[in-house]
Amino acid sequence: YQELRTTSRRIASALAPKVERGTPVMVYMEKGVDALTVFFGTLYAGSFYSLLNPELPKSRLEQIQSVLQAHIVVTSADLKDAAADIFPTAELLTVEELREAEEDSAALAAAQDAAIDTDPVYINFTSGSTGTPKGIVVCHRSIVDFIDCFTQLFHITERDIIANQAPFDFDVSVKDIYGALACGCTLVVVPRTLFSQPAALVSYLEEKQVTIMTWAVAALCLITSLHGLEGQTLSSVRRVMFSGEVMPVDHLRTWMDHLPEAVFVNLYGPTEVTCNCLYHIIDRDRAYDEGIPLGVAFPNRQVLLVGEDGSLVTEPGATGEILVRGVSLALGYVGDEERTAAVFTQNPLHRRFPDRVYRTGDLGAYSDAGELFYRGRKDNQIKHQGHRVELEEVDLAIEAVPGVTRCRCIYDKEKKRLIAFYEGTAEAAALRAHALETLPPFMMPTKILPIEAMPLTKNGKVDRAALLALSREAAARRRARTKKREKDL
Repeated sequence: YQELRTTSRRIASALAPKVERGTPVMVYMEKGVDALTVFFGTLYAGSFYSLLNPELPKSRLEQIQSVLQAHIVVTSADLKDAAADIFPTAELLTVEELREAEEDSAALAAAQDAAIDTDPVYINFTSGSTGTPKGIVVCHRSIVDFIDCFTQLFHITERDIIANQAPFDFDVSVKDIYGALACGCTLVVVPRTLFSQPAALVSYLEEKQVTIMTWAVAALCLITSLHGLEGQTLSSVRRVMFSGEVMPVDHLRTWMDHLPEAVFVNLYGPTEVTCNCLYHIIDRDRAYDEGIPLGVAFPNRQVLLVGEDGSLVTEPGATGEILVRGVSLALGYVGDEERTAAVFTQNPLHRRFPDRVYRTGDLGAYSDAGELFYRGRKDNQIKHQGHRVELEEVDLAIEAVPGVTRCRCIYDKEKKRLIAFYEGTAEAAALRAHALETLPPFMMPTKILPIEAMPLTKNGKVDRAALLALSREAAARRRARTKKREKDL
């Protein structure tokens, strides 16, 4: 940690004369210790950061920069040429150069003296329904408030070893990075290549004697789907926490059988509330026939269930939208007052004084026992591979291709597949090639299918439910043909 601090402060000393208050530093780097030193160096310098994942398509990176308007890009020597091509108007700096600077204690003290707890720390981008990614701005106060609760509730100490799975532009990583800092424990940044080798990944976790896993549901299910736990031991893991989407009970049971002494925790909360607002500690003796509840609120947060008329929903079985109150709420969306105002709103339960809530767009309902369960979305946003995806953004990306008159995507929850239907004369192969150039991997449709005309609802809107039914009927016909061929043979 001393080495990390020294390097970060050297980077900060080089950045301090260059950064402007209220403007971000873009970090175009692979995740790892070098990226962390740039994060902390940026904060020491009095600025804030946004990580841009080099795996993203160039066009998406350019979209994000159009929102950020960052003047400074920090990258690594091996990515410098790529960064120069993507961000031609920004000043380009490398971590290798920055960490050679001498520490300027006076400049860093001045930056610290000028800082307040509502200053931003980072901007993470998520999918946007207008075709432009939304940049969520999170401040110091929100992170400190959440991480203090998180580490205390789950008894994370300096003796723990945290295995980081999430990319650094995904807010699950915030719990790893700042949880480790808060406790002074060990943070193991798991190499990305291991996630295509489940058995080797589990062996690596055992070799590092990992004790804490705070992972996306998709990553845990990848291991169990490919039988990565079979014949393996995870002797030190004492706590597994998961979030991002609904955890399939069968996959959870496999993990629990393999780790009979570990505590498992279901976490819920979108990026806009700073990581999580609800948690449920798994009861090993419970069947969870209704699914896994969202749980109870973290300290210093209130979670409300509100109906369309703005009234509080308390009756079992009645559906309402999940709203969140508390200082952990994000500041809003960078450069987008309209979308910020639409979801960071006055508490609908009263008008007596300003009382800001975040409208998650998630629907929930209470059981007879008073537990809150997830019941889907109000809009066309989905969770896929742990990421939030606005179906409209995928629609717009494909509609940009010549020969496409309309595109509508659907999500098959059972198969965990994103499927695009389109009207027009374009070839599906051309659409796929275009999508690969414009969309991040987690937003790529599994299938892109032509359709003569979109089915419509009685209100004249495209009926996505009917499209889902069509895709399932087509899949059933394919299965039937396959079985017939096998029988004939």
